[in-house]
Amino acid sequence: MRKPQGQHSKETLGTLRIIGGQWRSRKLSFKAAEGLRPTSDRIRETLFNWLSPHIHDASCLDLFSGSGALGLEALSRYAKHCDFIEADTQTCRQIREHLSTLKCNSAAVHCQTAETYLASTAVTQQIVFIDPPFHQDLLAPTITALAKQPLANGTLIYVETATNESLPALPEHWHIDKDKRAGNVSYRLISVHA
Repeated sequence: MRKPQGQHSKETLGTLRIIGGQWRSRKLSFKAAEGLRPTSDRIRETLFNWLSPHIHDASCLDLFSGSGALGLEALSRYAKHCDFIEADTQTCRQIREHLSTLKCNSAAVHCQTAETYLASTAVTQQIVFIDPPFHQDLLAPTITALAKQPLANGTLIYVETATNESLPALPEHWHIDKDKRAGNVSYRLISVHA
């Protein structure tokens, strides 16, 4: 969930609006960081429409959390738990502050890279969000690392990229169920058939 290069003023405040669920319309501020690009309201609305039959009581994994938009939206819609993975220390602190503001205790923030997390932790979550910074070659190694995990049948994986970035080869038992584009963003929902 990162914004394009070139917009990197540390003084700039961004606003994240939760669009559905128990915290609907709550606005959270965050300091802009290099590459931070929260998933747009329009894309989040479509994504969570796709996930609506699955999100309640699900455990979620938000890799490349950034502003926390995807994980917070999932928790607002009554996901059971979310693990936020984010390498930037200040950004981790902001996600923790958002969770505190929302009085949410059903989440954990892990201040480490997605690759480090996937190499050291078993993925048991039912829903995984992958939204790395664009054009930094992070998607392919993340998918490779996730594919080594014994993912349960029916695990759902959301992948967001720039439209001019190609999707790496997926394991044979991963199926693209939804595939859309909005402006310069492509986004997909993938299901695992173990």
